[in-house]
Amino acid sequence: MNQQAVLRVEGICKKMDGKSILDDCSLTVNRGELKVLIGPSGAGKSTFLQSINCLIPPDAGEIYLEGQRLDRTDTAALCAFRAQVGMIFQDFNLFDHLTAEENVAIALRKVRGMNASDAKDRAQKELALVGLARRALLYPAQLSGGQKQRVAIARALAMDPKVILLDEPTSALDPELVGEVLSVIRDLASGGMTMVMATHQMDFARALATEILFMERGRIIEQGAPETLLADGSNTRTRDFCLRLLEMGA
Repeated sequence: MNQQAVLRVEGICKKMDGKSILDDCSLTVNRGELKVLIGPSGAGKSTFLQSINCLIPPDAGEIYLEGQRLDRTDTAALCAFRAQVGMIFQDFNLFDHLTAEENVAIALRKVRGMNASDAKDRAQKELALVGLARRALLYPAQLSGGQKQRVAIARALAMDPKVILLDEPTSALDPELVGEVLSVIRDLASGGMTMVMATHQMDFARALATEILFMERGRIIEQGAPETLLADGSNTRTRDFCLRLLEMGA
C-alpha cells in the first residue's frame, strides 16, 4: 500500500451552544486506507466528519489534502476541496424530483461544468458500478433505502474524489438492506478507495478497517488496528464498547 497521507486533520475543535462537541481531534488517512470511527451516540462522530468536510466549520484545527493546507476562508479553495472529499450521509440527501441518473449527473454539470451528454454517460457508468444500471430512470420514491444509498455513493464516486467520508451509511436502512450497501463499500475498499467511515457494523470494521478510532465525549481516546483493539481477551475501551453493543442486540 502506498503510505502517502491523502487526508490529514490536526486538532479539530468545535463548540455548540457553549458545549464542547469536538476536543482536539486528529486523523491521518494514507492512500487506500479505510479508517473506521466508532463510539456511543453523541460521541461526536458525525460532527467530526462534517467538520472535516467543513459542512460544520470547525472552531480550531487544520485540514490538509495531499499535503496542501485548506484555507477555509477561501470560497474557491473550499469548493475545490469538497469536490475532492466526497460525503455520504445517513439519510441519502437525494433530490426527490430527479431520477437516480440525474441525481448523479447534476454535480458533474454544476460543479465540473460537464456537458449534459457526458454527465449522463458518467452517471450511467457509476450507477452500473453500484449495481443500479436498471434503476437509472427511477425517482428516489421508487427506490429502496439501500438503493438510495447506492445512488448517493455513485454520486460521490462520479466526482473522482481523493477520499470519501461515510457517516453511518447503513443506520437508516432496514436490516435486510444493510448488506447490499456494505458490499459496495467493501468493493471500494478492495479497489483502493481512501475512506473514513463512522459505523456500528463491527464485523465489517474487523474485516476491512486499516485502523479503528474510538470516540467518546468529543475526543478520540483510543485507536489502533482491529486485530489489536478487538482481539479476544484484549482489555481496550473499543472492545468493551463492542461487547456492550452485542449485549444490546445492536
